[in-house]
Amino acid sequence: MIKITLPDGSVREYVPGSTAMDVAKSISEGLARKVLAASINGEVWDMTRPIDTNASLKLLTWDDTEGKSTFWHSSAHLMAEAVQDTFPHAKFWVGPALDKGFYYDIDLGDAKMTEEDLVLLEKKMNEFAKQNNAYVRKAMPKNEAIQYFTDKGDEYKLDLLSNLTDGEISFYTQGSFTDLCRGPHIPSTGFIKAIKLTSIAGAYWKGNEKNKQLTRIYGVTFPNQKELDEYLLMLEEAKKRDHRKLGKELSIFTMDDMVGQGLPLWMPNGGIIIEELEKLAKETESEAGYKRVVTPHIAKESLYLTSGHLPYYADSMFPPMELDGTKYYLRAMNCPHHHKIFDAEPKSYKDLPYRIAEYGTCYRYEQSGELFGLMRVRCLHMNDAHIYCSKEQFADEFRAVNEMYLKYFKIFGIDKYVMRLSLHEPSKRGQKYIDEPALWEQTESMVRETLIASNIPFIEVQDEAAFYGPKIDVQIWSAIGREFTLATNQVDFNSGNKFKLSYTNQHNTTDVPLIIHRAPLGTHERFIGFLLEHYAGKFPAWLAPLQVKILPISDKFMDYANKVLKTMKKAGVRAEIDDRNEKIGKKIRDTELMKVPYMLVIGEKEMNEEKISIRRQGKGDLGAKDLHEFVSEISQEISERRGE
Repeated sequence: MIKITLPDGSVREYVPGSTAMDVAKSISEGLARKVLAASINGEVWDMTRPIDTNASLKLLTWDDTEGKSTFWHSSAHLMAEAVQDTFPHAKFWVGPALDKGFYYDIDLGDAKMTEEDLVLLEKKMNEFAKQNNAYVRKAMPKNEAIQYFTDKGDEYKLDLLSNLTDGEISFYTQGSFTDLCRGPHIPSTGFIKAIKLTSIAGAYWKGNEKNKQLTRIYGVTFPNQKELDEYLLMLEEAKKRDHRKLGKELSIFTMDDMVGQGLPLWMPNGGIIIEELEKLAKETESEAGYKRVVTPHIAKESLYLTSGHLPYYADSMFPPMELDGTKYYLRAMNCPHHHKIFDAEPKSYKDLPYRIAEYGTCYRYEQSGELFGLMRVRCLHMNDAHIYCSKEQFADEFRAVNEMYLKYFKIFGIDKYVMRLSLHEPSKRGQKYIDEPALWEQTESMVRETLIASNIPFIEVQDEAAFYGPKIDVQIWSAIGREFTLATNQVDFNSGNKFKLSYTNQHNTTDVPLIIHRAPLGTHERFIGFLLEHYAGKFPAWLAPLQVKILPISDKFMDYANKVLKTMKKAGVRAEIDDRNEKIGKKIRDTELMKVPYMLVIGEKEMNEEKISIRRQGKGDLGAKDLHEFVSEISQEISERRGE
């Protein structure tokens, strides 16, 4: 008999070769109908895969992240079956699960796919799902797998096989579709009850623009129609809030082919938002004891060789420029420059913690297929800072950075967030990670203990650390529940030694500082993209490019309108007059579309009484008010950075 340990600590005995499905059925037939996959000793398996040894087991349902991922990956195979049925000569690259849904990259040969084809594919997927075909796993020796795809003339799967070895190759079949896949999969297609194929896109093979462009089909599925309907409603709202759409409508940023892909141009409205964010960061950092620095956009190759970014990070850096026999790189990160500032003058323990900050411009070579509006760009302005401290100071400094995050969350109305503690993978030390086992163990423990002591929600993720130390990645959710990676807080136990950084301690001997890399507001690009979607373009008054629009009913009230404008500007309020020869109704509608927080309507009564009629974005008419009273109120709202 084998012993199966369940999450509650209870142990059950089963005959060798029993499956997770057998375990589920022994607990409850109702449970067995809901289970999608199983975690066996931390690895996700098919429900029908035999278990031959003692194991810890967790049954995964739709409520588990791994359950959803298995469901959506299985749905990608179902979609591939429908594509194969419609386009018999199609060849398939990869079809992974996403955070929401799945996609499959497909070579359709000379055929073209249209939106109408998606409707047909959905219909076929529903037909195949109702057949309730089992997902059947079959292990295969590498030579047989190679022969199988050689006979089919499938260069894509042969490429995947070139990176696999005997013992790790498996095929999955459901219905008429068979694919090379490590799995796992749900028990059968019948679990898939609601299907929507959302879009078609082009995607270069392996993400390299030099390769052939494949057809990428995106889709999402659910175990019931109700959840799909709710998701589609959310999707419609997300389309309205798309930062690319709003960025254009509100004149925040633009892209231009002559400038280059992934290189946003910030328009005057975007420039104002950037200035307000920098002002917030500078005030916050000044209060926290940071000093501001400015560093160059390029540096010699030797700087990045010393830091270790070359060769670790070379693929994400632009190619070097050569001048007088020396190679220079556009900087992809600010930290090496800051290390040289720390090193420029002798330091003692009295100078620590030494905190320096900069909104540094970085350049990263993202593949063209991965560029996405402001979210993935090649030029980014980072709210960067580095803290040099002793080990004794580390916990307080790391905690203070996390508290800074919480302060920002409150200002921007971010209610849902989680810190991802990214750890290293020991087997990859010396390749992906610095080969310092003791320091990895020590610093990962220090970060974990600080998070626990701060009572901040966090999860641990393996194999996502920076190459020089563990880090915190901050995940936030917008007002409509979309997840974003905002920023990072990293521990660096490597750069101090590499750059020979030191300070004189209390015992008059030399120590190497620990370094904390932090960027609470991330980059202008990603954060403003998030804010556009979070606020649906309706920025709070303090952040809005235009805070007040003055709407005279006719030209005869222009003198008073100009007086109101002058009063606003004197108080530091960003205001404009709509002096167009249009009816007041149209002026109000147009100002609403531009999402200006306040509209001040001026007619004869307002002019005679030296008042203004106030309209608030999203709230409508607020009535008349004394001009100076309004100026006082809006000035306070702006200075306090209120959410609305």
